[in-house]
Amino acid sequence: MTLPRIPLLPWLLALVLALLGRAGAHPMPTTLVQLNIHGGYVDADLDLPFNELQLATRWNLVGNANALAQYGERVRAYLREHLTVTTPGGQPWTVSVGEPEVSEAEQTATGPFQEFIVPVRLTPPAGASSRAFTVKYDAIVHQVVTHNVLVSIRQDWEGGVAPEHPLELGVIRTDTRTGTVPPLVVEREGGGLWGGFVGLLRLGMTHIAEGTDHLLFLLVLLLPAPLLARTALKPPRWGEFGGARRSLVNILKIVTAFTIGHSLTLLLGTFRLVELPTQPIEALIAFSILVSAVHALRPIFPGREAGVAAGFGLIHGLAFSFTLAEFDLTAGQMAVSLLGFNIGIELMQLLVIAVTMPWLILLARTSVYTPVRVVGAGVAALAALGWLGQRLLGTDNPLSLLADGLGTHAMWIIGGLAVLAVLATLVSRQGPGVGRPLP
Repeated sequence: MTLPRIPLLPWLLALVLALLGRAGAHPMPTTLVQLNIHGGYVDADLDLPFNELQLATRWNLVGNANALAQYGERVRAYLREHLTVTTPGGQPWTVSVGEPEVSEAEQTATGPFQEFIVPVRLTPPAGASSRAFTVKYDAIVHQVVTHNVLVSIRQDWEGGVAPEHPLELGVIRTDTRTGTVPPLVVEREGGGLWGGFVGLLRLGMTHIAEGTDHLLFLLVLLLPAPLLARTALKPPRWGEFGGARRSLVNILKIVTAFTIGHSLTLLLGTFRLVELPTQPIEALIAFSILVSAVHALRPIFPGREAGVAAGFGLIHGLAFSFTLAEFDLTAGQMAVSLLGFNIGIELMQLLVIAVTMPWLILLARTSVYTPVRVVGAGVAALAALGWLGQRLLGTDNPLSLLADGLGTHAMWIIGGLAVLAVLATLVSRQGPGVGRPLP
């Protein structure tokens, strides 16, 4: 009887790596394969860590300043040999490997390392779908049996997957029982315009929910909305509660103006009719929060809040457009994306306002509102200064780190505001219209 041949070198490497792991070496980084599914093709970025690729190929990569020049073409040839894609029926796709780049990276528990980032274009045969295929990939794992290849979809418009929230597909690794590397089957059939609309609506909502700076601008601008401005005083001050109806009208004006402003530049920026660098836009957003915070402390543009909201909304809209500009979409898909993304933004804004403004209006009837307004405006001003420094200088600072953490405590802040509003209303003996101005 003939015994099956078992490749010896992979198992020796696995044993060496296991012994290194027991000696205290940190885990090795993984290969990342990120797919972008389009109508007639699939783009992919392959991130190949130097240390693992060196183990598999015996190339001199780690610590080699000339790794790209010496091994760039070899990497391309290596991937052509170890990457094939077929239709579910077995027809081969065309695999085009682009020029690799060298990048610094860091994965959880691995520490910093260098890697090749290689773009790949995968094209199905005529008549075949780009949404169903089988990936046969064994780069590195054909020699380093402990290596893992994490495959995810970074973008699939019809399936509702956006770069901000990629979808994990699976892990390519060596089957230790057979010594083979099983293929990965990708099936994304279905979807369409509705899937794209829902995905972008969800993206718009999460963009606001996770975009602390956008929400903070709007909320701080709404902070003095229930109050009357005493413009006759020098300097002007915020005075008493102006009534529930007036407060709601002010809120509606401000939100509508902000929506008009950001919708306009979202449209222009997405279609690249207006293009500005990211850094100054992000810095201007921080500045808009700072201006709103100063206004919440002392009225600097009383009665003109809607105009200011519209003006700064133009800046925020350009920031929103950076998200959609990353998609490679047809004109029809982009129109659907704009609609879904904008509706998602508005829904989340309205939800946050709906759970926040009733408590502010209740508090505005009591003497407690003055310290609440001052503290809220002060925190917003400090956050804005932190973000402004971070976005102008390109480095984090203590204030920016604290500001970034505000969003994670949003529900606690709103809950505390609700409790305070109810308690202040219950114990207050003051009637409506007697809120105390800032001394």
